[in-house]
Amino acid sequence: MKTAFLGLGGMGHGMAANLAKAGLLTGVYNRTRSKADDFAAEHGVTACENPVDACENAQAIVICVSADADVLEMIDAITAGLNDSHTVIDCSTVASDTAREAAQRVGRAGAHFVDAPVSGGTEGAKNAKLSIMVGADDAVFEAVQPVLSAMGSSITHMGPVGAGQATKAVNQIMVAGINQAVCEAMRFAKAVDLPLDKVVDVVGSGAAGNWFVNHRGKTMVADNYAPGFKLKHHHKDLGICAHMAEQNGGRLPLAAATRADYEQLMADGYGDEDISALYRRRSDLFD
Repeated sequence: MKTAFLGLGGMGHGMAANLAKAGLLTGVYNRTRSKADDFAAEHGVTACENPVDACENAQAIVICVSADADVLEMIDAITAGLNDSHTVIDCSTVASDTAREAAQRVGRAGAHFVDAPVSGGTEGAKNAKLSIMVGADDAVFEAVQPVLSAMGSSITHMGPVGAGQATKAVNQIMVAGINQAVCEAMRFAKAVDLPLDKVVDVVGSGAAGNWFVNHRGKTMVADNYAPGFKLKHHHKDLGICAHMAEQNGGRLPLAAATRADYEQLMADGYGDEDISALYRRRSDLFD
């Protein structure tokens, strides 16, 4: 399935590169044209002048941008080039109702739509090890398997359009709690004078082990917050989670507390750091 890719940010660059390795990628588009030009030169594909040009030589169009408004803007930019031979796959993280709105706009052009948010950070994107949560009609899901398989190692059909984004919201809420727990625990470990690298190894191999402590534990205690998943992006995602919770008559106190911590970190200039920068905030736990 010939594929175009729109959005070469921290996640998109690695995802598009894996599509190129699989021989599926025909063209790329990025709002900063130089990124598209550099990528195209490296991978032997076309850097498209505008999003609609990407549709000409592709059956699948993958979108990976930052926010709900960006997704709908990109959808509107490509609809003139869509027909019933196209499937739009959105790998951004947005609200379920945004995914359904995008599907309606794509559907009016005769094309198909898949919401396919991803988890796994920039490492997962680079190594094609992403977990992909998919919302789509059954037949459409089957048709785009080659595209999704080139980018991820765990691909799960969660239900109709919107179900993928709802699942990603579950993931982001859990990440907020895990981040809080790991940062609090490691501040405790530091306060009682334990060797922090050894703590990470020990707990990471036991019942408390998780992706976050195993991949971010040692870097956070070394005050290294190079982004795998930018704090400001998780802040945005938790806002989406709050919106979806409100739509369903509920609230998310832990996610709200984490989002408030992120807001302070962003105000302090740390928004482009990894979410493990929450460890900075948890220095308030011990004198």
